Amino acid sequence: MSFKQYAIFPSNPATERGISTKLSASKDRIVYASGKTIVIRDLKNPKSSISYNGHIQNATIARISPSGYYCASGDAGGTVRVWDTVGEDHALKGEYKVISGRINDLEWDGESKRIIAVGDGKEKFGHAFMMDTGTSTGVISGHFKAVNAVSIRHQRPFRAATGGDDAGIIFHQGVPYKYDKSIKTHTKFVQDVRYAPSGDIFASVGSDFKIFLYDGKNGDTLDEVTDSPHKGSIMACTWSPDSKSLVTSSADCTVKLWDVETRKAITTWTVGNGVSFQQVGNTWSGESDVVSLSLSGDLNVFDIRTGDKPSRIIQGPQKPITAIAPVPALPDTFLAGTADGRVLSYSKTTGESSHLQGVNHSTLVTSLASSSAGGSAFSAGFDDCVREIGSDGTGFTPSSFSLSSQPKSLAVGDDASVFVAEIKNSIEVIRSNQKIFDLSTKYTPSAIAVKGSLVAIGGEDSKVHLYQWDGKSLEDDAVPILQGNKAVVSALAFSPDGNLLASGDSSGSISLFDIKEKKLITSRWSFHTARVNSLSWTSDSKHCASGSLDTHVYIWSVAKPLRNIAIKNAGARGVNAVLWIDNSNGKTGQLVSSGADASVKVWEVTFHAA
Repeated sequence: MSFKQYAIFPSNPATERGISTKLSASKDRIVYASGKTIVIRDLKNPKSSISYNGHIQNATIARISPSGYYCASGDAGGTVRVWDTVGEDHALKGEYKVISGRINDLEWDGESKRIIAVGDGKEKFGHAFMMDTGTSTGVISGHFKAVNAVSIRHQRPFRAATGGDDAGIIFHQGVPYKYDKSIKTHTKFVQDVRYAPSGDIFASVGSDFKIFLYDGKNGDTLDEVTDSPHKGSIMACTWSPDSKSLVTSSADCTVKLWDVETRKAITTWTVGNGVSFQQVGNTWSGESDVVSLSLSGDLNVFDIRTGDKPSRIIQGPQKPITAIAPVPALPDTFLAGTADGRVLSYSKTTGESSHLQGVNHSTLVTSLASSSAGGSAFSAGFDDCVREIGSDGTGFTPSSFSLSSQPKSLAVGDDASVFVAEIKNSIEVIRSNQKIFDLSTKYTPSAIAVKGSLVAIGGEDSKVHLYQWDGKSLEDDAVPILQGNKAVVSALAFSPDGNLLASGDSSGSISLFDIKEKKLITSRWSFHTARVNSLSWTSDSKHCASGSLDTHVYIWSVAKPLRNIAIKNAGARGVNAVLWIDNSNGKTGQLVSSGADASVKVWEVTFHAA
């Protein structure tokens, strides 16, 4: 067998209320931080996006160099990493500890040689250094509170402007960079400072709802833009490629396009109403696209030439993906649940995702499942609730069911019965939003799977317990217990033909059972080194994929149990879910994996010859 990565569907930016989230762009790609991941998202071809997972702490900012060859990214610990954007391995050029706290912004100079990083430190709030050696190229001084933004003039003579929580803007000469003067125009936090591409002018915006323009060479204040003012904190600004237009994004839920020469607002876009629609970041992409970020994580793409609303809205997860399930009626579509309670629908063809409509869970989604017979899908969350998802995969139905305790795993039978394994030693069976049966167990259930009338329940006692379901109650199977695992059973999956059962445990081992004979076939699928979180079978029942906390995905062959293919480091910080979405010809297949990095990766797998 062999494999290659077919596509990646990245997560959306991490946001925090009242804090400016910095976006940047390089041609048709936008760059941002999401958790510990840096995402380079291609707006024209989403499936060719890039994710970088080199940071140990949460990433906060990333910008691609003017040359396009390198990306500099900063994190909450004050570290800047400079890495290659061209090679597949994203080779590290340098790693530098520049300040003692969170990096809020960084900027390249026009020669792609020097970087200035600013943020919240103890001894200093910013540092200027060479990208390849880390050698100091000046002193960033003058602020006495956290610095929120930095921008560098890309033409010689180099200049730099920084703005911070002290309501001040510091103008620096360079190179080497040194303090030139303080600019006291704002009365509250300065949220963003950006130089125009021409270098002739730069702009600042802040929490006082104001916009100011300055001379790019000497830092003199040129004007305040007072026409059609924002009614909330202005969190970000960005320039058009021709330096004639400026775009601002505000917590008043609007995005404004300004003509710099006349100081007038050309267009005002109202994104929505409410806290989740507050605009906290923006960037200009290509010739005519403006991308503005909502607090909810949605990326709103505006075409400045047309329309009074976003031309498209890019939705995606902001938190780790915890579960995946197919949509039986739509082979091109699958569902993903997240750690913040949301469920998203993904299209394999387009690479786009969207949040399900209706009432989501209030906290982590523990499990997603749909019946192989078709119909609805179901989700269970740590809010002790089971919710039903419509057969079209676009939204939740009004149906929901409150459980008696926290759910750990969920499965759906052919008769649309929903089986829920719960933490307080019980199994609840739900149908048509009503409990029709519950079973108290002497063991703590940890995983569940259903095939036909057979229900398999994995326990913390390292055993798989088998039951028969007659549509009304669960009764012990003739052979009630399968043994092969040596630790807590963490994942179960029946093969589509019903002849096999795979059982993964918290030690990383997987046992394969023959269901007809009720015996262990092999327990040598044991290459994982940590908890097995998910199992998925191909439609022909010949191969099983496993995803683990150890970050790896393995694909196992039933015909040749000792052979496998290892997709190493498939998901940074752990793979939580795997799902086969296409293996119709039996020779190749497409496998989806996702996990802690909140991105979804699609792998093309070529199976061993028979």
